[in-house]
Amino acid sequence: MSRVEGRSGAGRPAPSAGQRAYLWIRDAILDGVFAEGEFIDEVALSEQVKTSRTPVREALQRLQVERYVDLVPRRGAQVRVVTATEMRELYQARFVLESDAVRRICARRAGAPAAAGALVEEMEQVGLDGNWNRFAQLDQLFHSTIVRHQGNAVISDMYDALQPRQVRLGTRTLTEGPSRLETIEVEHRELLAALENHDGDACVDVLGRHLREIPELVDAFSGARGSR
Repeated sequence: MSRVEGRSGAGRPAPSAGQRAYLWIRDAILDGVFAEGEFIDEVALSEQVKTSRTPVREALQRLQVERYVDLVPRRGAQVRVVTATEMRELYQARFVLESDAVRRICARRAGAPAAAGALVEEMEQVGLDGNWNRFAQLDQLFHSTIVRHQGNAVISDMYDALQPRQVRLGTRTLTEGPSRLETIEVEHRELLAALENHDGDACVDVLGRHLREIPELVDAFSGARGSR
């Protein structure tokens, strides 16, 4: 799933109760309405989403699969804590998949994906508004568009399977370190330029900087709860 789901538009069927519950709870977690480690009450959620408990329960099961929550027997759903270890492992996985993709794109001299420039511009506007959730969604789509541009559907699907954790981590990262925004935006532009120049080594260099560990963020993610 490479695109973040949202409200139904003209000509689209209205989302089901389970879908509405899923989107509401997911966005509440991403926006910090529910704190990491907090238990979420099904009854309260059903009242907030204005649906019965069954769609809420279905939504929480889906969110557990996507690693937003843990379902704890006899206690309910607990918002997962994003740890320094998870951040490190996600960056490593992304670097493996993305560096291979950009090298293949450059070897074919395919240039940057047509949609990538517009995504960067939209991200920069969203960044000015301080909407970290939306920025993280667009960031995931930007990188997914590049991976998909190499033409390997299996690898693209593998990459998109990381989307829930990638968006949540991106939201949390910018919340903890908003000063990183300018650097992220510069690196996006550098990556597009390297793709247009068919320079695989330069692309990989940008990705290495883009996905490196930032000590202050590692400290923030280690925090009081520690790494797993």
